[in-house]
Amino acid sequence: MPPRKPFTAAEDQVAMISGMPDARFWADSETDYRKALPPQPGPWLILSSGGADGAFGAGLLNGLTAAGKRPDYAVVTGVSTGALMAPFAFAGSRYDAALRKAYTEVTAADVFEAGASTGESFVDSWPLRDFIAKQVTPALLDDVAAAHRAGRRLFVVTSNLDAERSVVWNMGAIAAHGGDDALKLFRAVLLASASVPGGFPPVLIDVEANGKHFQEMHVDGGLGGQFFVAPAALMTATSDYRLPVTQLYIVVNTGLQPSFKVVDRFAPTILTQAIGMAVPVDTRLMLSLSYAVAKRSDVAFNVASIPKSFNTPSKGPFDPDYMKALFETGYEQGRGPAAFSAELPSYPNGPTMQPNRIEKTGAN
Repeated sequence: MPPRKPFTAAEDQVAMISGMPDARFWADSETDYRKALPPQPGPWLILSSGGADGAFGAGLLNGLTAAGKRPDYAVVTGVSTGALMAPFAFAGSRYDAALRKAYTEVTAADVFEAGASTGESFVDSWPLRDFIAKQVTPALLDDVAAAHRAGRRLFVVTSNLDAERSVVWNMGAIAAHGGDDALKLFRAVLLASASVPGGFPPVLIDVEANGKHFQEMHVDGGLGGQFFVAPAALMTATSDYRLPVTQLYIVVNTGLQPSFKVVDRFAPTILTQAIGMAVPVDTRLMLSLSYAVAKRSDVAFNVASIPKSFNTPSKGPFDPDYMKALFETGYEQGRGPAAFSAELPSYPNGPTMQPNRIEKTGAN
């Protein structure tokens, strides 16, 4: 594997995408965040990480459409699997069928090549790259661009591993530039946001700073948080920031209940189980912050999460039967009278006997 071209922290701080200065901003930049927001407040949709469990969110959105309860969200944000569904959610209900297909017909073979380690990862994610290329069409890009020009915003988060900082990509602005370069970058960002480091290869993205060209290494957006609402400093209890939003909707695409498994002494299995333990903890902490900032902003807090009653076993990564069952669970919840809750999900009293979900974060 060829060595990377060296660059400095100062160069990376000001690096941008050639010809697309509005393509992205640092997730911790309060100034850039405020500038990127839509001109008018409206409902926001926040889509979390969750891997195959994203079938829940896909079903929920389809159910909301069926019930006539799905608005045109002023802002849609996505991290990891949430990033993969975010463009479809943003572009509107006419993409519901594509969303359903992506989360009920996909198999592990559509996501990664098992046993094909790359030197950077345990598996090769070229199938996911190709799958994204098929789903993210020029027509979808045009629809995202049109919504952006109308004042709505689509944000996807990746993790810049070189800088150890999260990056928010303004996907509507990218789409509005049009052409092959915009389409290529749009797809690359989605792949990066869903690329769990170690599991999947990182995505190298071409940037420039002061005339110097180099590549940044981007991986799963979930490293910096399982979903994104605002820069961390604006979410703290000591901040007086008020969200310019009328309704805050958060879809949690991961099981929040602990599950039991006797872990094999095998590095990928250990890593997967460790991530599966950490993700719900981080998600609950972020939900608490989001609840507090919504109350501070005097806006309604709404959260949808996988119900405790869901217990369909998963036979392996991206098991179609498991994903179909989870999609239907989300669909029924979405079209029902209680698609979202105004309260935080309750904590479990102890480990459940639910089957282990091995796809709790990223795309694997």
